[in-house]
Amino acid sequence: MIAMRVEQSDQELMEEAAGMLKAVAHPIRLAIVELLDSGARRNVSEIFGMLGLEQAVVSHHLAILRDRGVLSQERDGKHMYYFLRHPRLTEIVSCVKDCCMLQVER
Repeated sequence: MIAMRVEQSDQELMEEAAGMLKAVAHPIRLAIVELLDSGARRNVSEIFGMLGLEQAVVSHHLAILRDRGVLSQERDGKHMYYFLRHPRLTEIVSCVKDCCMLQVER
């Protein structure tokens, strides 16, 4: 086994990246990330309507994504709109889905 020395700043960055990946590692949260692709801003009502889930379930998952740095939110009147803090995250999700499809084809 090769020992690898990791700088403290790199270690912190890897831990943050792992936290973001863990946050999206749930089918509902993956669906939310996909709904917010291409710079889309959606409120809770739009999201739970599009996913066919209860508002409380969607709110719970939005809070996890927001707390882990995946989503940001912005108030407009009485509605809170959610959007991806890092739009390139959808590229990672797409890549993982492609890998899964390749594995199924084998």
